[in-house]
Amino acid sequence: MTPVLIALLVIFLLLGIAGFWLAGLYNGLVTLRNRFKNAFAQIDVQLKRRYDLIPNLVETAKGYLSHERETLEAVIKARNIAATAATAAASDPSSPTALRGLAGAESGLAGALSRLMVVSEAYPELKANENMLRLTEELTSTENKIAFARQAFNDAVMVYNTRRETFPTVVVAGALGFQPAELFAVTDTTERAAPTVTFGQG
Repeated sequence: MTPVLIALLVIFLLLGIAGFWLAGLYNGLVTLRNRFKNAFAQIDVQLKRRYDLIPNLVETAKGYLSHERETLEAVIKARNIAATAATAAASDPSSPTALRGLAGAESGLAGALSRLMVVSEAYPELKANENMLRLTEELTSTENKIAFARQAFNDAVMVYNTRRETFPTVVVAGALGFQPAELFAVTDTTERAAPTVTFGQG
């Protein structure tokens, strides 16, 4: 076997090893990216459930809160903004802009819901309304599920980002099209505490 042939074989062997190595890195990143996208899908399910509950909650409260029209309208407006932001984030959970937009919209919605709950406390008949009790109980349950789903998403994003930023993956991640993922972070203190519902407890 001539030296030239040996050199060619070594080059092909090294290229083959490099190819398998790159494929392994690529496949690993795809798996982790799909994992956090799936985790976001679980958040999306719960957000949609909450967005569906809110109009019923407002409709129930409307009969009792005739003097609180601005509060009710603020809740519906915040709900619509959040639903739009959630749709954008669901289409690309890896987009930092979409995730930040959703986090901001969710903070606004949580603040509006909190104001509604505070106002509702002043109306004993509304507090005792069976439909209102059921809806607020479902809303509280959904808030808890959103919190758990968000934690799972953030955990999956952390694993992905850590793999992406670790050597040797960091050398090729950007070139392969893998950008850093954004955490679904809470940026507003009103959203840190999910709306608390105390109907039927006082």
